[in-house]
Amino acid sequence: MIRVLFVDDHEMVRIGVTAYLSAQPDIEVIAEADDGKIAVELALLHKPDIILMDLVMKEMDGIEATKRIIDQWPDAKIIIVTSFLDDEKVYPALEAGATSYMLKTSKASDIANAVRSTYKGQSILEPEVAGKMMKRMRQKNDHFLHEELTNREMEILLLMTQGKTNQEIADELFIALKTAKVHVSNILAKLQVQDRTQAVIYAFKHNLAK
Repeated sequence: MIRVLFVDDHEMVRIGVTAYLSAQPDIEVIAEADDGKIAVELALLHKPDIILMDLVMKEMDGIEATKRIIDQWPDAKIIIVTSFLDDEKVYPALEAGATSYMLKTSKASDIANAVRSTYKGQSILEPEVAGKMMKRMRQKNDHFLHEELTNREMEILLLMTQGKTNQEIADELFIALKTAKVHVSNILAKLQVQDRTQAVIYAFKHNLAK
């Protein structure tokens, strides 16, 4: 049996989902809580296989409860079940240590399957949440790219945004034209772009140009 702790401050939600999960042959709801503070206590007391965690609750929200549980029990598997898709809820919840993220609009059968999948070590994310995370990862990766540039390469990139040619860059920086070309090639490689135009677009996109 997969032992579940269900945390939600809406009694009717708890009743409905608990009834469905308890009817499953492989799932058992061993405890319920209507607040994050109580959830932390029950989680550490019972060590359930899965914790279904609401986000918005009165005394302690699900994000803080998730942090406290993970801090004291790193192996806990927590599924966020909420109505919220806004960034200030999604990212903090996953960064706090939640394994999966579901919406309350999901079918009860989807939540049950998420319990089973998370129990097996998988991470289940709503499509909208997965999209947000992919976008965030791309942004982080992009940001990392220009951090690889040396001070000289960053200087040359800024000159490129001003429309300077390789010869003009060489003249302004008092370096050989060949050296300027090498720097430009290195910049394109590090930014993973194919030409100067794309490098300039990258610079403006990331507010690097003055």
